[in-house]
Order: sequence, then C-alpha cells, then structure tokens
Amino acid sequence: MSNTQSTVILIARILLSFMFIMSGFGKLTDPAATAGMITGAGLPAATLLTYLAGLFELGTGLAVLLGFQVKIIGWALALFCAFTGAVFHSGTVAVPGWPDAALGWINALNGIMLMKNFTLAGAYILLATFGAGAYSLDARRGSVAIAA
Repeated sequence: MSNTQSTVILIARILLSFMFIMSGFGKLTDPAATAGMITGAGLPAATLLTYLAGLFELGTGLAVLLGFQVKIIGWALALFCAFTGAVFHSGTVAVPGWPDAALGWINALNGIMLMKNFTLAGAYILLATFGAGAYSLDARRGSVAIAA
C-alpha cells in the first residue's frame, strides 16, 4: 500500500469517525431527544437503548479513528447505519400541532437522513473490506488489508 493510499484511508477514517464520536457523546450526555425517537419508533426501554447506542457509537467511532479492529467495526457500523436508517428515517414524520410547511421540511430532511445512512453503510463496507491502512493500530498489530 502506498503512502498516498494510507494517507487517504487515514483521512477517510477521521471523517467517518467524527459523526459517531460526537453522536455517541451527545446521547450519553443528553439522552432525551434520542429516547424520544426510540419511543416514537415503538421500541421498548428507550433510555436504556439510548445509552447503549451512545456507548456503541462512541466506542466504534473511536475504533475507526484509531484504526482498531476496522474489519469487524466496519461491518458493525454498516449494519447499524442500515438498521437505524430503516427504522428511524424511512417513514413519514407527523408531529401533532406542527404546520404543514414545517412537516414538509422535516420529512424532506428525514429522506436525506435515510440516504445518508445508506451511503455511510457503503463507506463502512469499503472500510471493512480494505482495512484501516498503514497508519492504524491494526497495521501495528499486523492485521491490515492491502488495497489493490
């Protein structure tokens, strides 16, 4: 793997980790909004699931950033993105008392979030397939894939 490829993978890992580190931290420090979404989706134990999601996101985000167990973490995040996209962003949002114009905007945003989740799933599949690159803990451990 060339230095350029390793640098590009490092930059991609940094960008792919940022959202999950920040989102996980947010869920752990202020779980109310996410717990509300989970309740709205009809899932039980919303606060517990929020904390579990926060720990998962923070932990996997840090693992991607550091390049640790990226082949496993990449698949886990791909599945997580697809699942959360399908469960939380695939339907129409109806908020009682909101004006139609606001609901139109929030539903358009929800569609964008669905596309974002599926796009990220693809990026994490690539990361899982090609590995963390030379600038990673996986490389130091000798478990990095070589990109063609």
